[in-house]
Amino acid sequence: MAKMLDGMEALLRGEIAPPAAATLLGMRLVSFAAGEALVQLDATAAHGNPMDTVQGKIVNFLRAIRTGRIAARALVKNAGRTLGLIECDVLDADGKLVAHAVSTCMILRAAPAEGR
Repeated sequence: MAKMLDGMEALLRGEIAPPAAATLLGMRLVSFAAGEALVQLDATAAHGNPMDTVQGKIVNFLRAIRTGRIAARALVKNAGRTLGLIECDVLDADGKLVAHAVSTCMILRAAPAEGR
């Protein structure tokens, strides 16, 4: 878990680039602690589908979102050496649950320091 937290700290400090998908979508890491992270996205028309709502395959939406800040709080359900199982609730600006997701992801590792 320590290496994952090191990677998250490096990401917040701007020492490593965010994942390509996060950059493409405009998602940003806001905070983290052991076993959880908070990511925000300012939803715009650029995230829209033909029904003028945020594309549902970004996460599994329970209600339509058109624009505005949404925040995803992810909790690590299981962390292995290279893969983790993550469960995530997405809330709108009023704190209402708008989406839920469960995903397997790569464990983020910080780049080794020079000379190691």
